[in-house]
Amino acid sequence: MKQTILAKRYAKAIFTIGQEQGNYEQYHEVLQGLAGLFAETPEFADALTNPLYPMEVKEKVMTGIVASMGVDTVMGNFLNLLVQKKRAEILPEIADAYKTMVDEAKNISHGNVISAVELSDELKANIQTVLEKLTGKKVELSISVDPSIIGGMVAKVGDLVLDGSIKTQLAGLKDSIKGRE
Repeated sequence: MKQTILAKRYAKAIFTIGQEQGNYEQYHEVLQGLAGLFAETPEFADALTNPLYPMEVKEKVMTGIVASMGVDTVMGNFLNLLVQKKRAEILPEIADAYKTMVDEAKNISHGNVISAVELSDELKANIQTVLEKLTGKKVELSISVDPSIIGGMVAKVGDLVLDGSIKTQLAGLKDSIKGRE
């Protein structure tokens, strides 16, 4: 069960502390690493979240991870608190919420471009430049190919959607022809 609101609260708390101390980027790396560990190693997630294991075992596992990662005291205490409050299962969601906060702090948006054919590097750079001018933010693009749009491309950054696909234009033409009948 997703607990997004709770995860955002925890993420905001550690992000605020990280900003005050000037090491929020380090905290970001730690949280992303732990979220990756959660996803890749089910045994790790099980060791921290299984109700059959005693709290002492869970705390020892987290203490070992904290020591091996070499994180500072504040982040170590935060991670131990998650274990003690039985919130370790929302660690990946906390990492996602934290990433969003880091991106906002750095004025970064994530966008997606779908084209009918593979785009050249020069065209990718031009699209990124245009989207950065439109949004006023640095845009990190993920580009995919979908031949079903026939031609053109669809660009999405946040709430901004620019649809220049032939498929959409044909659908609009079809609707206008139907409307005249």
